[in-house]
Amino acid sequence: MLKTIMYDGIFGYFLAGVEKNNGMFILLFALGVIASIVLPYLLGSVNCGILISNVAYHDDIRKYGSGNAGSTNMLRTYGKKMAAMTFVGDFAKGILGVLIGRIMFGVMIGAYIGGLFCVLGHIFPCYYNFKGGKGVATTAGMILMTNWKVFLVLIAIFVLLVYMTKYISFGSVMSYLMYPLLLSKLRLETDPSMGILIAAVIMCIGVFMHRANIKRIFQGTENKLSFKVKDKKPETEEERGENDDNT
Repeated sequence: MLKTIMYDGIFGYFLAGVEKNNGMFILLFALGVIASIVLPYLLGSVNCGILISNVAYHDDIRKYGSGNAGSTNMLRTYGKKMAAMTFVGDFAKGILGVLIGRIMFGVMIGAYIGGLFCVLGHIFPCYYNFKGGKGVATTAGMILMTNWKVFLVLIAIFVLLVYMTKYISFGSVMSYLMYPLLLSKLRLETDPSMGILIAAVIMCIGVFMHRANIKRIFQGTENKLSFKVKDKKPETEEERGENDDNT
């Protein structure tokens, strides 16, 4: 039973004994999809940067630097340790979002839906007026849980590009662009056909969220990777750009 639930999910397990096109089948299917959306979204909406800055410093990371609560701004404001904790927390959300979706509605439906809406929760959190980070770390956690082969290739691409350019945003954007293509080439047996569609949706959202960074890269004004802690002060609108953070 446990093995079946881990593959088909709780709702998939009960659907196995219900005739298709039956009213009960439709109801259970709808509830399974809703659970795979709502629970991961609520999890994704929990912002690790805001929580860490509040607990550790009785402060709000959004008052400083870029005004964003991702690990990049945490690095610039509070240093490597706080940035690492934020990244790990956001990364873990992606893992748990997929796991929750999988438990609700299985590998073939719930896992990718759960991962997608966990990422959307991070970007548009209901707890923080729908203004969050850019979802890079959370997306990475999702990809690891759904297709480890794609994850390893994308990590290699990301690290190489950041090493060469010192632009985290450039590595992030290129990884987003490569995601659907790599998934189509390195599909696992547990990857549903809708997985590529969801990867394409995440790619579009990820690139869109980095639109200001892309503009600054072309202008030569994008911030390069630095492990130095900056003065704790808000940047001007010109310095900040729009959502100038990468996680």
